[in-house]
Amino acid sequence: MRRSTTRRRFLKGSSALLAATAVGGPLTVLAQEKSQPDKTKKSVDNKAEEVSPAEDLMREHGVLDRVLLIYGEVLIRLHEGRTVPPEVLASGANLVRRFIEDYHEKLEEEYLFPRFEKAGKLVELVQVLRQQHQAGRRLTETIKHRAPAATRKNADDQKAVVEAVHSFIRLYRPHAAREDTVLFPAFRPLVSSQEYDALGEEFEDKEHALFGDDGFEKIVAEVAQLEQTLGIYDLAQFTPQL
Repeated sequence: MRRSTTRRRFLKGSSALLAATAVGGPLTVLAQEKSQPDKTKKSVDNKAEEVSPAEDLMREHGVLDRVLLIYGEVLIRLHEGRTVPPEVLASGANLVRRFIEDYHEKLEEEYLFPRFEKAGKLVELVQVLRQQHQAGRRLTETIKHRAPAATRKNADDQKAVVEAVHSFIRLYRPHAAREDTVLFPAFRPLVSSQEYDALGEEFEDKEHALFGDDGFEKIVAEVAQLEQTLGIYDLAQFTPQL
């Protein structure tokens, strides 16, 4: 579940509670709590549910991993000459463009990469990651434009899509893994606790502005629908029979 109450709002509410205790005494506070029991509980619960910037980005990599699974299934079907539902490939590429490239990667490019460069940390890695973002966007553009004809088995478009999808998978598996295991863990020491928390709030605000409330859950539901269309949603089917 995503954060709906920020740490700053929680602390503000706590300060108001302390002030009420000093002025009106415990009976006044008790009366207020009884009149709004759900609101108080919600504030405490949501405080515990806050997601850090690094965890936020890693969850979004989980979405990317599921798209890569979809892409992999598409490759298998095209290789075997099987039918690919025309909406799956185009919808997958559109989701990548909206959520991964225009949102997730923009966060990295605007908030993480410049701080590493300013600190002189992991500069070469950041440079490669930037280049890979650009390469990924070119591949997505190819997939988006060629997907309709490719699913109709046009030979030239199908060849171009197969090459683009294969390259996309090969690019983003090591890309995301390197960010998860090297870049994101190294980011926390670069900023203060206050700045780190503020970034978490800013990430949340941007997500809500682009995708609405519960934006992450909506994106996950989109991915799940594509998996269901391909018949690869059931996780148990990937368990080997030994």
